[in-house]
Amino acid sequence: MKRLSIDGALLYTPRIHSDARGDFLESFRAADLREALGHSIELAQVNCSVSRRGVLRGVHFADVPPGQAKYVTCVAGEVLDVVVDVRVGSPTFGRWEAVRLDDVSRHAIYLAEGLGHAFLALSASATVVYLCSTAYDPAREHGIHPLDPDLGIEWPLDGEPVLSPKDAAAPTLKQARDAGMLPTW
Repeated sequence: MKRLSIDGALLYTPRIHSDARGDFLESFRAADLREALGHSIELAQVNCSVSRRGVLRGVHFADVPPGQAKYVTCVAGEVLDVVVDVRVGSPTFGRWEAVRLDDVSRHAIYLAEGLGHAFLALSASATVVYLCSTAYDPAREHGIHPLDPDLGIEWPLDGEPVLSPKDAAAPTLKQARDAGMLPTW
């Protein structure tokens, strides 16, 4: 596990065993995550998202407490996965970091409770699987507009991204902060 520049975000690089049959890897090991975090996480839900090129999902986060930690990997295709620090009072508040997740490197990213998450599908089709520490609850789920110019996320776009109506209507980080929607550090 490698710590990213935002506290609570980790990058996992699995060991891939290849032979004539193909590849084998352990894409998630609770013991490795527990060692890196200093505590275990409970897994309550597994999500699977299939997106076509240009689909931009997020920036999503849940109310804290309880929040929703996520362990994300791309099992088919390629995405640009972005973690955004939306925790008011954090030393890295408003900063983001991007990593490419794909079906070759098999990297995974862990995001602690209170961090925002988004991704852009870079391949013709991309399948993202994420393990979640709590079940989805629409009353606790929020978003920041992924194209917020103040965030300045450098999305490698070939035109206009495809957004859900909810993501297209999401507030900017400043609007969400002013409305008291954001978690605290």
